[in-house]
Amino acid sequence: MKNYKLLTPGPLTTTDTVKQQMLFDHCTWDDDYKKITLEIRDKLLALAHVSEPEYTVVLMQGSGTFGVESVITSTVGNDEKLLIAANGSYGRRMADIAEHAGITYRLYEVNYNEIPDAGRIAEILKEDPEITHVSMVHSETTSGILNDIASVTKVVKAAGKTMIVDAMSSFGGVDIPVGELGIDFIISSANKCIQGVPGFSFIICKKDALMASKGKARSLSLDLYDQWETMQADGKWRFTSPTHVVLAFAQALKEMEEEGGIPARNKRYTENNHLLTKRLRALGFETYVGDEYQGPIITTFFYPADKNYTFQEMYQYIKERGYAIYPGKVTDAETFRIGNIGEIYEEDINKVCDIIEEFVRIKRAAA
Repeated sequence: MKNYKLLTPGPLTTTDTVKQQMLFDHCTWDDDYKKITLEIRDKLLALAHVSEPEYTVVLMQGSGTFGVESVITSTVGNDEKLLIAANGSYGRRMADIAEHAGITYRLYEVNYNEIPDAGRIAEILKEDPEITHVSMVHSETTSGILNDIASVTKVVKAAGKTMIVDAMSSFGGVDIPVGELGIDFIISSANKCIQGVPGFSFIICKKDALMASKGKARSLSLDLYDQWETMQADGKWRFTSPTHVVLAFAQALKEMEEEGGIPARNKRYTENNHLLTKRLRALGFETYVGDEYQGPIITTFFYPADKNYTFQEMYQYIKERGYAIYPGKVTDAETFRIGNIGEIYEEDINKVCDIIEEFVRIKRAAA
């Protein structure tokens, strides 16, 4: 199989040393393994700038969506209501989760290149006192936009509501002072900015909000409180854990610390993004999201006006030369996306831009 690097929002390109950890078969009941789980939880709290006993961490088997579904279906009770602020596919997925689970919800939606307005959310909370929980995505990879969770959380907490943040593709790559903001539940995944591999999600929970969820879960395997209760005792997962993924994630956390933590990783991702945007704009590719809202994780680009090729043609040309990019995911425009995260550096961004430049030159010459 031809090897290539992933310019995606996750799964992403990992180091060989992270992958090597998965060569070891570990027993889930072993004390050494349970110790690794406890250490991971402690390190995640530190990355969120919180600590026990005010906050705690729950690791949940499955992808990031499993984590989001766990929180929504475990914390919003039968007599409660969820407000979902959405500006992309992953915000809308929260509505799908609520729909399938029979959760009462209200959807506040804005265009994919706009951010949900904290003032409007404050108005909705006044208009609809039945709302008890509010959820939104931080880094919406549908477009690459970075939403203002600080302003939204402020009005949500001022209204006495529970705040849920999907920080799937931002946690570890963007510094989030979880305790200072007052976020109740923040969800991310092993295979995003911490640069592990797919297999589990994690939820950083305000302890009192987690305690209030006891008995509300609509699912056995995704019961957030029960998962925490088992894990809190000694680090054992409630059901079979993804052992190889856990070992890889523990190594990824070490490598993140060695790089310089979130500040260093954010700097690298941001510089990747700025270089990518500068070079592609010079080729006639404009960004879908304005610079004021563009996040450092993934960038959506319009095609130039003189495009005479398909995404699949461009994708295949780039892939054959060592990189994989993403198709567009916005409904109202023809776009493609390029991620900046993972084990990706300036050299990679310049290489992929050189490849795109060569591809465009060949296509324009043939027109």
